[in-house]
Amino acid sequence: MSAAEIAALPFESALKELEQTVKRLEIGDIPLEEAIDAYTRGTQLKQHCQKKLEDARLQVEKLVKGENGAMVAVPFEET
Repeated sequence: MSAAEIAALPFESALKELEQTVKRLEIGDIPLEEAIDAYTRGTQLKQHCQKKLEDARLQVEKLVKGENGAMVAVPFEET
């Protein structure tokens, strides 16, 4: 799967595939070349998931309103 195909994955699908990849690598019963490919794909999936989470965090910050009704950015941890 190409980088563009990974970028098109919904967060939940990418996370599920990442979890499955990690499990396969932890078990360690795959050939070295396949393990390297799996690790590479897992890294791409992790980056994709992190970007999706960051985008969601920024959206939440944009949606939070201040006391006077004006939109204010509030760190995600405080919401």
